[in-house]
Amino acid sequence: MTKTIQKKKPLFLAWLQLRKKPARLLVALAGIGFADVLMFLQMGFRGALFSSAVEFHNSLNGEIVMLSGRSRSLISLDRFTERRLYQAAGITGVVSVSPIYLNALQWRNPENKEVWDIYAIGINPEHQVLNIPGVEANRQKLREPDTVLFNLGSRKEFGAIARRFEASEPITTEINERQVQVRGLFNLSPTFGINAYLVTSDVNFLRMANFRRSGLIDVGVVKLKPGADVQAVLTEMRSRLPNDVKVMTRDDYAKAEVAFWNASTPVGYTFDLGVVIAFIVGAVIVYQILYSDVTDHLPEYATLKAMGFRDRYLLIVVFQESLILAALGFIPGTLIALGIYRITNIATMLPMAMDLGRIVFVFVLTAIMSSSSAAIAVRKLQTADPADIF
Repeated sequence: MTKTIQKKKPLFLAWLQLRKKPARLLVALAGIGFADVLMFLQMGFRGALFSSAVEFHNSLNGEIVMLSGRSRSLISLDRFTERRLYQAAGITGVVSVSPIYLNALQWRNPENKEVWDIYAIGINPEHQVLNIPGVEANRQKLREPDTVLFNLGSRKEFGAIARRFEASEPITTEINERQVQVRGLFNLSPTFGINAYLVTSDVNFLRMANFRRSGLIDVGVVKLKPGADVQAVLTEMRSRLPNDVKVMTRDDYAKAEVAFWNASTPVGYTFDLGVVIAFIVGAVIVYQILYSDVTDHLPEYATLKAMGFRDRYLLIVVFQESLILAALGFIPGTLIALGIYRITNIATMLPMAMDLGRIVFVFVLTAIMSSSSAAIAVRKLQTADPADIF
């Protein structure tokens, strides 16, 4: 008799126990889904922070980047003399060098006249410095005095510039009280530290930022000849240039920016802590549900023990309950997170996007969260004494 019963799959028994009380099941699924949404959101904001922070870095048309030795990130720059850049131009393997000026300037909204800080990028219009389609298509227009390109990813506080430009309306406004014209659009996502960008020529930049000195630049871009050994050129540049500049590959430049936001600011820590808190909240909810379920069915578990079922079989039942809850709660949690990602992207222009790696990672966290709760809840099974039912 016992052998016949033991052929019953524990998965079937686990599902029957969960289904017996639909209200409790729905509460458990809602709790797990809520925890999943929180984890997805924290990871989404963290990912958007890092993705948006390095869009500028990844757009640079060069293999090597030069910075001041005191620069820390795009929002914490220091300047260095342009002479260092031209010293690097004489190194074997270098085909061209390009200076970039960066500074926050005051943009006047042409509609309501409010003034907002906008991050200006000054480039030499004769060089293809930025691999951004909108910039490259309109680069020659920057030769004209007092012309700028405006960022499509800017927030609404800066005015409906894109809509007006696409309607062929002339757009004239002021930057640092100097009148300029918008002659084109490009797309660069805002970051947690920068609300909007504009691109202009180096000459126009220095006219608008009249507090800046010509010859002191923020970033130098070095383009190498095809087939040149990047590491060999780096080594030679570092040996020949003074230590008032630091030289790195474009990829290392992007990694340094991510490291700054992750380690040198509280933002990365805050999002990581949010994931941990969501995990704990979900684990507590699953534990309460499983503990209540085990307590309610304690006489039945004692009966099964009296019939010869081993503790291992009962433990498998409880663990399978936890995994069923994890799988069923994960589905609505993921769908809700996808919707919130989309809404956040529209509202803030941050690059909030779901990817397969994040989905798999959150599912694994959900399974661990539920299994951990089950491991604590099954301790109650030790009190299921067959003698108590007689």
